[in-house]
Amino acid sequence: RVYHPGIYFETKMKFSALVIGSALSAASAFSPQTLPRRTFAVRASSHGHHVTMSTVLPPLVGKNVVLTHDPSGFDSLKIGGARVHCYARESGAESEYLMWYHASTSSDPPADGEAPIAPLSSGSIGIARSRNGLAWQRDAVGATTEGNETPGVCLGPNVDAWWEFDTAHVGLGQVMTPMSGTTVISEGGVYIMYYFGGSFEETDLSAYGGPESGGVKGMKMRIGVAVSQDGLSWGRVEGDDPTGACMGPYDLDDDNSNSFIDMNAPKPKDIEEELYTAWPEVITSEGANTSYTMFYSTMTKKKKEKCIALGKSKNGFKWYKGGVILRPGPDEFDINGVARCHVIKDAVFENGLWKENEKMSMFYEGIGSDNRHKVCLATSDDEGLTWTKQGIAFDFGVDGEWDSSGVGSPHVLRLADGTIRMYYTGQSSDGRTAIGVARLSGPNLGGPWEREDSKMPTFAES
Repeated sequence: RVYHPGIYFETKMKFSALVIGSALSAASAFSPQTLPRRTFAVRASSHGHHVTMSTVLPPLVGKNVVLTHDPSGFDSLKIGGARVHCYARESGAESEYLMWYHASTSSDPPADGEAPIAPLSSGSIGIARSRNGLAWQRDAVGATTEGNETPGVCLGPNVDAWWEFDTAHVGLGQVMTPMSGTTVISEGGVYIMYYFGGSFEETDLSAYGGPESGGVKGMKMRIGVAVSQDGLSWGRVEGDDPTGACMGPYDLDDDNSNSFIDMNAPKPKDIEEELYTAWPEVITSEGANTSYTMFYSTMTKKKKEKCIALGKSKNGFKWYKGGVILRPGPDEFDINGVARCHVIKDAVFENGLWKENEKMSMFYEGIGSDNRHKVCLATSDDEGLTWTKQGIAFDFGVDGEWDSSGVGSPHVLRLADGTIRMYYTGQSSDGRTAIGVARLSGPNLGGPWEREDSKMPTFAES
């Protein structure tokens, strides 16, 4: 059960957004890509997104790798989407780092004639813990709720309702604790997770700029919300969309997509039809009128552009679209797409404390003319409505390094010593992925970011 003062609810239940919104009012990630020199097939199961490969590859090794795939776990194939929090406990106990991440696992090929599930790194969501943010220990048990018996998984695909949006795979967007702030956990604090998922609905590959024939499952992704008291066992929140999502693609062929348009406000000028909504990033604006802003990744239906779009909410559960706010190009470093971002308010470190202001910085994944991904930076002076690109902040590794094929899914964390750490997903030349770290010592968020020595133990020791 997940408890909250005055109410409680079973994690298997679907929750009314109105009820929870009232209760909480006080409150790889790379694009679909085949693995070089290896064949694979994909099928769906109740335990998530599964990809079969000819061999099981060993975990990646690198000086700044902090978490790799586990050949025997739910995360045996690909890993990504790390979101890290560092918490001080009210009890005065030692601080703790928590990392949520998503991953896929290998399995059998689909039956003849079946369309595969999109080869993303999403599948199920797990959690790991650390005392220093560098040496991590997976939670080997995971949530112990009915229908989620896979070891290590804290949120898996939806097995309770076949018609919902997240039956084939789920991936991580953001984790927040609006009840108790982002740095101190108190008893009764409630976590909110924004995640994305795909169903077994089949769509044509040509819709995404692929071959003229052939289908794929799990690509018409939508965004959902889940809540938890301990960060381990999660209960889904039922959204207004018939699929249970709180945010879905804007599509004129789907009458339900109008529920994501605020009919009491002018229609956003940059709203376009979308093929999916995924990788949500959410920030809050505190004050007398608390509001929530979502930045999510999408592909436009007409131009097939990978963009970042905006969503607005007054309670964190009911969302309206704000249109595209970041597009590819015109420079080469992100000419083929922008996606998967992390947004922070700017801050200065004074007298041992970080002091935020209203300006924002966005770390996002840019896809260059060579189709390799890197972490880029953009800034905003108007609460995230318009953005100015600042160029590449953190590039992929040189040939021979573990992350030489691309870096992305950035998440930055301000540390108590005045420095900033970035967690990111890196991909090797043979398609393997891992979570790495980089460190920034100066005030310029554009870098230089240095790969941080993680002193990670061997896989057997971890």
